[in-house]
Amino acid sequence: MGQWAIAIHGGAGVDPNLPAERQEEAKRVLRRCLLAGAAALRADVPAVDVVELVVRELESDPFFNSGRGSVLTDKGMVEMEASIMDGAARRCGAVSGLSTVKNPVSLARLVMDKSPHSYLAFDGAEEFAREQGVEIVENSYFITDENVRMLKLAKEANTILFDYRVPLAGTETCGSIASAAIKGTPAASFQRMNGLPISVYSPETVGCAAVDRHRRCAAATSTGGLMNKKAGRIGDSPLIGAGTYACRSCAVSCTGEGEAIIRATLARDVAAMMEYRGLRLQEAVDLSVKERLDEGFAGVIAVSGEGEVAYGFNTNGMFRACMTEDGFAEVGIWE
Repeated sequence: MGQWAIAIHGGAGVDPNLPAERQEEAKRVLRRCLLAGAAALRADVPAVDVVELVVRELESDPFFNSGRGSVLTDKGMVEMEASIMDGAARRCGAVSGLSTVKNPVSLARLVMDKSPHSYLAFDGAEEFAREQGVEIVENSYFITDENVRMLKLAKEANTILFDYRVPLAGTETCGSIASAAIKGTPAASFQRMNGLPISVYSPETVGCAAVDRHRRCAAATSTGGLMNKKAGRIGDSPLIGAGTYACRSCAVSCTGEGEAIIRATLARDVAAMMEYRGLRLQEAVDLSVKERLDEGFAGVIAVSGEGEVAYGFNTNGMFRACMTEDGFAEVGIWE
């Protein structure tokens, strides 16, 4: 028998001026989900069930950018995506382009368990959801007033706006950064994504990686994507090997600049570092974040089959929480 471990993230690239009350709200959500996942692992619930449970909780809370509270496309709609992977047999399921499925991660699980496929998207995924009897809600369920305001700001700036979940007004918040874009600040002063300028950077994808006492690793990731993204854009979160990966060595969930994570096949890279270079989990995470992202920005959480947890990011911060059976626990945002 091994030892269980769990890690959770709520996105990387946090505004350093994030108000204290928003920081505490994020930590409360992360702590609640961490304790739920740890309790399930103590009860010998399989890791793949635990990561689905935890990500469902995160999707149901509007604080982070997944499920309810997902950011909006340039058409003013949500297009959610998620993936899940069971490392014991390297089974996986993924979905994209969802607009009515209450919990995308659970539909990804059904793709893995109840279909002959690994990935379904848009109308096909929605039809499969209805066939499977998952909970369906109106698109309006996912849309918050805050995200409507954020989309308006992004359209005025004519840019992709990464969602900080902080007030839009005031010179001490990211609102001032996006406002600068509206006022014509040179594009060279902004972050670049896939070679093109964007105004601000801070996605809040959610994810979970866990290993149970039977050394079974699993990971799941879910997101609404980027504010004002082109309808039909697919990021790293549903792509196995990019945003999510699990095998017998480890389980990994990524967050950040999706286009850079895709190019780096970042989640799989962590596992490959362990399998082919013999690195320990934290070494593999650190090297992947440092050397594989080129000019991109991202964060990683991971667990190993040995019951270790690790995380790394090259942004200002990452919403994260982790716990191991031997007593280690952390809920944090900054370095």
